[in-house]
Amino acid sequence: MVNGVFARVAERYDLMNDLMSGGLHRLWKDDLVTLVNPPKAARPFRLIDVAGGTGDVAERVLRRGGAGTSAVLCDISPEMLGVGRKRFEATGLDARATFAIGNAEALPFPARSFDAYTIAFGIRNVTRIDKALAEAHRVLKTGGRFLCLEFSACTVPLLDRVYDFHSFEVIPRLGGWAAGDAASYQYLVESIRKFPEQEPFAQMIREAGFARVSYRNLTGGIAAIHWGWKL
Repeated sequence: MVNGVFARVAERYDLMNDLMSGGLHRLWKDDLVTLVNPPKAARPFRLIDVAGGTGDVAERVLRRGGAGTSAVLCDISPEMLGVGRKRFEATGLDARATFAIGNAEALPFPARSFDAYTIAFGIRNVTRIDKALAEAHRVLKTGGRFLCLEFSACTVPLLDRVYDFHSFEVIPRLGGWAAGDAASYQYLVESIRKFPEQEPFAQMIREAGFARVSYRNLTGGIAAIHWGWKL
């Protein structure tokens, strides 16, 4: 079902992110990439960006890192990856990027393959979050870092009411107008409300084996970045 949702909205996905967040998702992703902190030097640094279809996070990491930084974009949706391929071909970064169709719960990569794992606005669409976290831990090298950007629980009074109205009344209408698919965006909004709040999700990351787990709220908790280390 999730694959079908993203197949329908792939071509308008980045546009809808701008419309839904008023462009805030760009600032949130910049914060995520700052935490990834890819090395400027030419030493090898390998990122896996899961649910990374359209490539906007991986592109930021490659631009921030040095010549040794490379990225694997892994997504369950061939249509989303197709959009990502076009982005990288247009920017000339395709030589440092590879693309793989794969499920976050069973990644098609050997253990200890990556220096960093990112997933932005994707983990709430995973059927078994615990399995996805276990896979993240498996594919990271010792000393590697897991980073997740996801919608979360708004912690600011009044802002939470505005956010609820925007989510349930505005976003599905935007989806119908800009992407021709109100139903898919209704699902995406509902998936946000079912996702664990900040501290319960942090505990799930700890239970997957990660150490020094923490998180940072963005825009009053509308989104949050969680991270942990494989030690």
